Amino acid sequence: MLASDGPVVEVGPVAHGGHCVARLDGQVVFVRHALPGELVRIRVTESNKRFARADAVEVLQAAPERVEPPCALAGICGGCDFQHVSIDGQLALLTDVVREQLDRLAGIAWQGTVEAIEPTLGWRTRMTWAVTPDGRPGLRRHRSHDVVAVESCPIAHPDLPDPTIQHWDADSVETIISSTGERLLVTDASIGDELEAVVDGVVARDGTVRGGRSHLTERVLDHDFRVTGSGFWQVHPHAARTLVEAVMDGADARPGETALDLYAGVGLFTAFLADAVGDEGQVISVEADPGGHRDARRNLHERASVHLIRDTTERALQADTMPDTVDLVVLDPPRVGAKNAVQAIADLRPRRIVYVACDPAALARDLATFGERGYDLDSVRAFALFPMTHHVECVAVLNRRDI
Repeated sequence: MLASDGPVVEVGPVAHGGHCVARLDGQVVFVRHALPGELVRIRVTESNKRFARADAVEVLQAAPERVEPPCALAGICGGCDFQHVSIDGQLALLTDVVREQLDRLAGIAWQGTVEAIEPTLGWRTRMTWAVTPDGRPGLRRHRSHDVVAVESCPIAHPDLPDPTIQHWDADSVETIISSTGERLLVTDASIGDELEAVVDGVVARDGTVRGGRSHLTERVLDHDFRVTGSGFWQVHPHAARTLVEAVMDGADARPGETALDLYAGVGLFTAFLADAVGDEGQVISVEADPGGHRDARRNLHERASVHLIRDTTERALQADTMPDTVDLVVLDPPRVGAKNAVQAIADLRPRRIVYVACDPAALARDLATFGERGYDLDSVRAFALFPMTHHVECVAVLNRRDI
């Protein structure tokens, strides 16, 4: 389809999800690769009774924030949303999204702005590559299972193991570089000598160690953390430190207090909370993933004040072993948020809650529920920890109303 064959729309505001809103014949259209205020020609890619999706295929009137994308696959690969936007423009778009979600879903008039985190290219320290039918590493098209072969990716960390030096006989390979310079491959594929020589370990997708070591060491301030295989860890090299500093600043943890760290992963926040409450305090750390729990045991085994629980947050909060009250709760739930845990957290009557969120819509929904259960929002900080994409990380601080 030639670009000149498509309909022309005027682009409206940015929406959560990496697209902007337009209208075509009265129907809402979510348009990718566009900017608010632009006049673009579109190609409709999906349509139903409620809305349509489309790609901007020709820009007839460009916004001032539009730039030349740094990647030849921009608009084709599904990994980046905003390569056509200046860095300041990206921050403005993310700020608009966070403000809109907080206002619409929670009635919160947020006056903050999304904070930039460098670098904005070459930042992704964990990359999962799909594999083409002929064995070349690639990335999937947007909303598709089709794989596009790539020679390089501008957001991939430059020190990642290079997957292009061999062909692959499995459907994926994950390449990892840690903050301490250790490298890992996670794949079921055969590994050539050239690539095997530059990594510290190879792990199968089921966790079986195929060669070398199974884990890497991540360093945050003065703490080291073991992370095994594909275990969860923030992918921007400065994300973990940024979030630790924001969480601990918001938490104001005090010696002797009891703190909960929910959805705790390998124990990142648990370690710093334990420092703050001291030996006379207690940190209860909850993680459901078996691998994350095992790593947390290794990372925190010398901390007498830490009690580790392997269970879902929802079940752990209902267990008889949970204290009747706690002083502080930190939670870092998955993208869906903590809808089913909010009531139980509020029932513990912590003086302060620090909520780390990777989805502003889920955060806004849960903040509204916390508000109904006696908690007032103190602050929200937001960070552009995934440059070139629509993803944004927020840290919200809530205080109990009756203190």
